[in-house]
Amino acid sequence: MGFTIGGSRGIREIRPGSRRRGRTAECTVVAEYTGLWGWDVVPGARAASAECSCGAADCASPGAHPLGFAPEVPAGATLDEVTEAWAEVPGAAVLLPVGRTFDVLDVAAPAGRRALVRLERMGLPLGPVTATPDGRCQFFVAPGAADELPQLLYRMGWDDADLDLQCLGPGSHITAPPSDHAGLGPVDWLRPPSLDRAAAPPQARLLLGTLAYVCHRTFP
Repeated sequence: MGFTIGGSRGIREIRPGSRRRGRTAECTVVAEYTGLWGWDVVPGARAASAECSCGAADCASPGAHPLGFAPEVPAGATLDEVTEAWAEVPGAAVLLPVGRTFDVLDVAAPAGRRALVRLERMGLPLGPVTATPDGRCQFFVAPGAADELPQLLYRMGWDDADLDLQCLGPGSHITAPPSDHAGLGPVDWLRPPSLDRAAAPPQARLLLGTLAYVCHRTFP
């Protein structure tokens, strides 16, 4: 099934050569995620002029959800396999399903950036970290963190604090760099994946104390 972002309205003309180059680069990124980092990848919707490419007029998450008709590309897929799969969804955003290889601790960007500096200075193990265009930082942690978060916050004495901190688990998807998120701009790596941490991110408890403290001390 073919896929085009937002039909023809509001989309500038793209020359065939530049389209092919963009598609090749996109497939290379997806193949890196599947082949090098061992992550499943899900084709996602894109947003343009506040309209979602899924075609639903009442879409609740324009440009920030999986395409229902598009199968995911499994971990281990080669560049040829990715290219064949992505040819069915040209222009799709690259989404990563959460709760399999990793869960995600999601905090406001000011707190996340400050916490990242602290964590790096402390020499704590860190997995990938992204910055989203809607002002969030997302720390990859070991799967299971979403279920453990309330108990972990209780043990650390942060259960009654008003923290802008959540944990995404099974059933959630995040937009992966360099894809556009919700029509707001691209997602960036603050700390890119590495061979030793992509498939084995740290336990949430190792980061949570610092993240909670900085969230508590950081005000809008």
